[in-house]
Amino acid sequence: MIRTSDALAEITARLREAGIDEPRREARLLLAAALGVSTGGLLARDNVDQAAYAPLLARRAAREPLAYITGHKEFWGLDFLVSPATLIPRPDTETLVEAVLDAKLQPRRVLDLGTGTGCLLLAVLHETPGAWGVGVDLNPEAAALAARNAERLGLGQRAAFLAGSWADALDAKFDLVLTNPPYIESADIPGLMPEVAGYEPARALDGGASGLEAYRAIIAVLPRILAENGLAVLELGADQAPFIWALAEAAGFTCATRRDLAGIERAALLRFRK
Repeated sequence: MIRTSDALAEITARLREAGIDEPRREARLLLAAALGVSTGGLLARDNVDQAAYAPLLARRAAREPLAYITGHKEFWGLDFLVSPATLIPRPDTETLVEAVLDAKLQPRRVLDLGTGTGCLLLAVLHETPGAWGVGVDLNPEAAALAARNAERLGLGQRAAFLAGSWADALDAKFDLVLTNPPYIESADIPGLMPEVAGYEPARALDGGASGLEAYRAIIAVLPRILAENGLAVLELGADQAPFIWALAEAAGFTCATRRDLAGIERAALLRFRK
């Protein structure tokens, strides 16, 4: 047993050596997860057993994402279960939720393509009580995890999740279509942060040689699945907006974009051209 303060100092030093950003903050989160308490609960612990946190510390020092170690990640103020079958929800993606709310669409039927944890769909359903939605993911494990998140958040009666390729299995129209597709160029993936390149699912990252393969597939199917006055909101990678504009215009849509907090055009908003 060692003092809790000494344990935090040890974990912080180890994470700093491993090149982790904000090692002190992550040390508190990691130790709290190891002990099964909140970060505030650490204050009540005078001593801890090193064996309780050593395995988790070794995993994080190897650059495994903290969210995969703890099994949780916050998005839009909601707590989501995560696993290696899904991308880890990111603050940048909240830009899409903001765009939907500012559009004042009030959708009844929502579709989330490549749903992962379900964070986009469930955040929107949380904010629009009259809506129900469908999430689709190619990975059955991801679809099952999203369903668990829906139940945990009290949205299980308003959301269904399917395993499939984009909208191939669907024969319906939706007022709102959401997607955070894979958009990293294949050649760029090895150079991403170790947490991303080494641990997050490649199929959810790899957008092909140009980074645009998923957008082409999704925009091609939008005329079939988007309601006449509906809205499609797509997450974008940096510098991809002009290419998405061109794809959208060629398919008969108007396109507007919304920037994230870093000033990057992060969301594309597509509507049928009148």
